[in-house]
Amino acid sequence: MENHIIAVINQKGGSGKTTLALNLSAGLALRGSVHLVDADPQRSLTQWVGMGGDGSDLPAVTQLGSDPEMALGRLASKHRYVVVDCPPTAQSAAVTAVMRVAHWVLIPVLPSAIDLWASVDMAASVNIARQHNPGLRAFLVLNQLESRNALSRDMREAVAEFDVPVLVAGMQRRAAYRSAAVEGRSVYGMGKRGQLAVSDIEAIIKEILCL
Repeated sequence: MENHIIAVINQKGGSGKTTLALNLSAGLALRGSVHLVDADPQRSLTQWVGMGGDGSDLPAVTQLGSDPEMALGRLASKHRYVVVDCPPTAQSAAVTAVMRVAHWVLIPVLPSAIDLWASVDMAASVNIARQHNPGLRAFLVLNQLESRNALSRDMREAVAEFDVPVLVAGMQRRAAYRSAAVEGRSVYGMGKRGQLAVSDIEAIIKEILCL
């Protein structure tokens, strides 16, 4: 069984980092054992999981700890997937440590010029991390897409110029993601209300697992 450490990173807040990490973990849990790691000082992921209570459909979540590389290595030896919600900065010691041992980095990006500029620095950080972790694979994940929005369509052309490739699959702008956060569950636990959002996440998972 191959184990994977997946880091969800973006240095700009509000990019959908925690939403992607949380729902990605729920989808991966259908495929194998998953553990969530909340490395963001804001602890949004921990609060989200905690709101679900005992009946939550979400994987367990822990903090990163003082020795990230050792902690993630231990978790990866016990779980098929370890998903890390990283701090909203590319320069922190925690992010550097996570990228030293991660197998995949996913960088959610909103369809705006400001978010695109912020992702340039993320791409540079990934390239630096590869000096220590040459097997690191990184992908941009477009978030809050709208099929009728010209900016959303143009984003795919803009990010094509980056050193980090963009996934074909992305997250559409859907109310289900916000509702899931309020209810302390993933979109997988919302029944019919979450079906379209689940299709987004499933497409992302299938794409990265096939790469």
